[in-house]
Amino acid sequence: MKNILIAFAIIIANFTIEAQVKTPQASPKAIINQTVGLTQVEINYSRPSAKGRAVFGNLIPFGKVWRTGANENTTISFSDDVVIDGKTLKKGKYALYTVPKIESWDIIFYSTTDNWGNPEVWNEANVVLRATSKEETLPKPVETFTIGISGLDNNFAYLEMYWESSYVALKFEVPTQKTAMASIEKALAGPTAGDYFSAAQFLLQSNGDTAKALVYVNKALEMNKDKPFFYYRLKSLIQAKIGDKKGAIETAKISLAAAEKAKNQDYVQMNKESITEWSKN
Repeated sequence: MKNILIAFAIIIANFTIEAQVKTPQASPKAIINQTVGLTQVEINYSRPSAKGRAVFGNLIPFGKVWRTGANENTTISFSDDVVIDGKTLKKGKYALYTVPKIESWDIIFYSTTDNWGNPEVWNEANVVLRATSKEETLPKPVETFTIGISGLDNNFAYLEMYWESSYVALKFEVPTQKTAMASIEKALAGPTAGDYFSAAQFLLQSNGDTAKALVYVNKALEMNKDKPFFYYRLKSLIQAKIGDKKGAIETAKISLAAAEKAKNQDYVQMNKESITEWSKN
């Protein structure tokens, strides 16, 4: 009988080890990865739902530090230094805390990220940056707490949070121009025609130094024996941006002829339209 009981216990133990019961989390985990300009931003958080409860002022008291989600720390990381409200936040990973209020939220970037929820003892020395964002009322209640990054621009974006009828957004600026120019200058220490072309294209598209862009595109043309039609197309756009419409038309005609030879109808059409536009003045 004793042997039977032991064997039965072993069977039950094995069943317990192997039978991993899976159930959905009350506050599912979410991960956001977003590129802003050239900066990588990652957010890890858990998403609680209202489930019929009044949230702000009740479930989440006004004026108290909130973990900004559920379960373990909500974290946000930046691959580059960013600027918030004129203050620099060094690249790295931070716990994201907030203090919801009736008309605004305090948004806190906290240096320690291994807390479960709020720190057992709040240490103001760990507050790396604190900013305030105006609270806005949503036209329709949101059931599940949501963090997002939107309003994307090469140089900035908005960290958004919304739940129930509350919405806040915090602008952060990224060093795209600085990073891109550092990359350009490094490449140009031993550049190829393609490097010069890319540098000129970036400066044109980012409203940078167009005089330098013209120098770069001319370098690209000098170094590339094939003289691609899209190189001339870029040069014509830079000349037009500088105000040299006559030069832009002449360059566009060269690009047009090369595009026709290459049977690239898109560039044929673009050059024709530009020549017509620039000839009006």
